[in-house]
Amino acid sequence: MGAASVMPGILVCLAITAVAMGIQAIEERVLEHPYIEALVIAILLGIAARSLWQPGDRFRSGIAFSAKQLLEVAVTLLGASLSLGAIVASGPALLTGIIGTVLLTIAASYGICRLLALPARMAILVACGNAICGNSAIAAVAPVIGAQAKDIAASIAFTAVLGVLMVLGLPLFVPLAGLSDNQYGVLAGLTVYAVPQVLAATVPVSVLSTQVGTLVKLVRVLMLGPVVVAFSLLARLLPPEGTGSAPKPDRLSLTKIVPWFIIGFLVLASLRSLGLVPDVAAKPLTQLAGFLTIVSMAALGLGVDVRVLARVGGRVTTAVTGSLVVLIAISLLLIRVLAIA
Repeated sequence: MGAASVMPGILVCLAITAVAMGIQAIEERVLEHPYIEALVIAILLGIAARSLWQPGDRFRSGIAFSAKQLLEVAVTLLGASLSLGAIVASGPALLTGIIGTVLLTIAASYGICRLLALPARMAILVACGNAICGNSAIAAVAPVIGAQAKDIAASIAFTAVLGVLMVLGLPLFVPLAGLSDNQYGVLAGLTVYAVPQVLAATVPVSVLSTQVGTLVKLVRVLMLGPVVVAFSLLARLLPPEGTGSAPKPDRLSLTKIVPWFIIGFLVLASLRSLGLVPDVAAKPLTQLAGFLTIVSMAALGLGVDVRVLARVGGRVTTAVTGSLVVLIAISLLLIRVLAIA
């Protein structure tokens, strides 16, 4: 993929980013506070543009590059602002609670999907997508269980739409549920699909929410490895589906268990924890991560076709939405049980 092929799409995303940042600047000047952050504005502008304009071949590779590679770089750079000591300091109760939430959500979501008569493999995709990290979990689990292309496409389509809705709607839980900044960070880390989307959902609330949400989300993402291993072992027990032959499960690959950007995040966070990344370097790296995240959110917005909801059927809609509601309920219960302040 050459620079010339991706540049048109990147420029579109940069243009949306510039408008989003400009609107935030106007908010700060007029209202003295950005009630809607540039991250969220970029998503909304991207969705609006996608509803009015179908990107041609000239732009698609650059938009995809911005949504994936730039997003991954942003997540990696975010490690420079965090200390892994905070994860240890959170205590074994929270770590155990996160693991339990993921496992319980997978089981509950799978049960909901099967009650709605969805195929077993699609039920697994929906359950893992909701419980762990959305599209990344679906993409990692699909090959090892031999999922069909149509099930993968439907699962990812809903994850894209609901992921954006989560980013936009989750901050409402702060006043509605009376959550503190720390509690909201835990909720966001447990429920939002992607690491960069955690930023979009928490930055408008507070710095503490962003830090806590990112750390909780990191632990949740690291659950992908054990879950993929478990389903690779259980794949042969799944019933056959459809009239044709289902794809054979792929062999397990380490690159599908731990994405490179998570490794990069951990390396930078470790260096930061050891004092090898000074404040003078951490600040610009964090600012660059924030900018790239806005660009990525614009690209993700451009990839969301809201009309997809009308094409995939009511059962899938109910299953995915119901699974998400269960995840939110379990997460709120965990916050109360652990008495997180």
